[in-house]
Amino acid sequence: MTQRIDAGSELDPVHPVRPPAPARRAEGLTTAEVAERIARGEVNDVPVRSSRSVGEIVRANVFTRFNLIIGVLWVIMLFVAPIQDSLFGFVIIANTGIGIVQEWRAKKTLDGLAVIGEAKPTVRRDGTAAELPTSSIVLGDVIELGPGDKVVVDGTVAEADSLEVDESLLTGEADPVLKQPGDLVMSGSFVVAGGGAFTATKVGREAYAAQLAEEASRFTLVRSELRSGISTILKYVTWMMVPTSIGLIISQLVVKENDFKDSVARTVGGIVPMIPEGLVLLTSVAFAIGVVRLGRKQCLVQELPAIEGLARVDVVCLDKTGTLTEGGMDVTETRPLNGSDETYVHRVLGALGACDPRPNASLQAIIDAYPEDGGWQCTGTLPFSSARKYSGATFDEGGGRSVTWLLGAPDVLLDGEDPTLTEIGHLNEQGLRVLLLARADGDPDAPDIAEGAEPFALVVLEQRLRPEARDTLAYFAEQNVAVKVISGDNAVSVGAVAHKLGLPGAEHTLDARRLPTDPDAMATAMEQNTVFGRVTPQQKREMVAALQSRGHTVAMTGDGVNDVLALKDADIGVSMGSGSEATRAVAQIVLLNNSFATLPSVVAEGRRVIGNITRVATLFLTKTVYSVLLAVLVVCSQVEYPFLPRHLTLLSTLTIGVPAFFLALAPNKERAQPNFVRRVMRYAIPSGAIAAAATFTTYLVARHYYAGTGALSAETSAATLTLFLVSLWVLAIIARPYTVWRLCLVAAMGLSFLVVLVVPWLQDFFALKLVGAPMPWMAVGIAAVAAAALEFAWRMVSRRFPA
Repeated sequence: MTQRIDAGSELDPVHPVRPPAPARRAEGLTTAEVAERIARGEVNDVPVRSSRSVGEIVRANVFTRFNLIIGVLWVIMLFVAPIQDSLFGFVIIANTGIGIVQEWRAKKTLDGLAVIGEAKPTVRRDGTAAELPTSSIVLGDVIELGPGDKVVVDGTVAEADSLEVDESLLTGEADPVLKQPGDLVMSGSFVVAGGGAFTATKVGREAYAAQLAEEASRFTLVRSELRSGISTILKYVTWMMVPTSIGLIISQLVVKENDFKDSVARTVGGIVPMIPEGLVLLTSVAFAIGVVRLGRKQCLVQELPAIEGLARVDVVCLDKTGTLTEGGMDVTETRPLNGSDETYVHRVLGALGACDPRPNASLQAIIDAYPEDGGWQCTGTLPFSSARKYSGATFDEGGGRSVTWLLGAPDVLLDGEDPTLTEIGHLNEQGLRVLLLARADGDPDAPDIAEGAEPFALVVLEQRLRPEARDTLAYFAEQNVAVKVISGDNAVSVGAVAHKLGLPGAEHTLDARRLPTDPDAMATAMEQNTVFGRVTPQQKREMVAALQSRGHTVAMTGDGVNDVLALKDADIGVSMGSGSEATRAVAQIVLLNNSFATLPSVVAEGRRVIGNITRVATLFLTKTVYSVLLAVLVVCSQVEYPFLPRHLTLLSTLTIGVPAFFLALAPNKERAQPNFVRRVMRYAIPSGAIAAAATFTTYLVARHYYAGTGALSAETSAATLTLFLVSLWVLAIIARPYTVWRLCLVAAMGLSFLVVLVVPWLQDFFALKLVGAPMPWMAVGIAAVAAAALEFAWRMVSRRFPA
């Protein structure tokens, strides 16, 4: 697991350094004991699902409020009208099937990715340690812990080597807890320093992880402005439908003395289009297809609205190590200080590396450079923590000589006036990472041990820049998304790395130890600066909160245990797949390929979903508005409802259903805007009102123009022509800016309607036949006036409410 040596500023109280416990190493269960526990059902068999089950998917798509309403109306129509007037029911069945298939595809993608990204704790059995899936853990298993590891089941500490556990996700307390053998550890907590092992005492549904893990990785459709906005719209639509439908039923069945079946058909024809039944479907389909697309790029979306959320982000907080730079690094040189012997320095560094069973990236580079362990006995260790900024160990170097060595941040271990800092500053300006090896006098558990440390050598490390980072930072700059680099490393060094990658504002660096504690002042500093160094884990959390207090939508990326609190509090948490178990557990998005370059794809996918759903929602709600208004006009005028269900099914298919499907899945790079409901309704209401007024005007004119047998059919055909042309113009406006395929889409819908008008059997099937020349041209003229009114209304709205 990744452990950092980068973050933090203020010194936490140093935990006592204890020599390794002399207790015998726990060997774990035997194969026979494991088999016995499996037979008794004492297995951690909690099904951690990344998505809804197939049954839940079917129920969620089939048993909806509007499906119930449309289903009842469909059954009625099957008994009282020709099959043409029941087509809307078959469309709903097809839509529901599409929704089920798409979400099932998303489920398969998510489940497959969840297996790849699943935490595999190290379990001891038969005296050997091996990584096992969490579902294979049984009661009594001995599980090893190291920095960044998540406690996956409840248990009791069996071994502890300066083991510090963060229980903030359970208790809200951010301070690490020092664990001793016999102490309890709860699932959901994670290790921040040291190591050890614990014995599982609660597994399966009895462990706290049974709720936490399932909740953390569930495929969810909630907590989304887009979906909550649609729910709000549907609530208002329902309230509008009820009185309007009752009035229409009374008007058509009681007041008018028409044929009963025809009245029922026209009543249903007035109610069905009020329901924006395809809007929820298209939203779910767009999200599901987004999950599949991102899954192909090895991006695990643990919470579906994260796609939408990242599209709304205007500030991205990045941790340098593992994001801008690769996890590994190389030792370029060691510089002895104060006349120290270089060979002896190498021996000390080798000994420090050998005594740490779980080295972080910096220490691993030192181990690679100096593999010899020095041959000294390690009598005590001080594990690295992000808050302390250094690690250490005490060695018996023979002859009764015991020496404590510290390795960590030079500007923490050295006095601010030390001349060595000038030399270190020059190295930091080159983007190099510098660690200080210092010899300490006195007891290693003294809280002020760093104050008396004697500089012994500098260890210069070169960080490997991620090749894709430059293009990714350039993308965010183009999209007006501010990037803040938050790191525990020296601010100058981090700024140099950011400058090499072309980050705008990289010259504005700030040491977090000088960051004001006042939230408002901190927010100002966050907005004015771009690169922050020597940041503690708690400060990362406060920095995210400060940005949010200024109205920013903040995404936080990271892979180390010191990033967990900030990831949890950010609007969107993004973890690398190689990051610690704790970071992957709290993040909404996990980049399994460990590539920062995947983030633009997630942003683009979110923008595609939000922008396109806003477009198609306007189409659906324009139909709802004109349907409600037409019903009100019919009730007030005491005339027959102008349309049969077949007419509105045809119009909905050509001007909403088919084009909306293509528009919802098309590329869209528009930046996401807030206030979804307001943005949609301010266009849908005037568009629906104009469409209703134009259609009803044509209908009234046609009622005066036509007389005799077949007059109602001719009146309906004229009104249908006007409504189609106005709706097609709404589609043409929404399809802007035009591309070749969008122009072809609009033209194809117009051509399809023309085919219906000229092909005899389609005329009969849809009961559409234009009679004479004057009235159809009158219908076209009224539609043209309405189109001009639409253009004026849309421009006025856009001018009054600019994006």
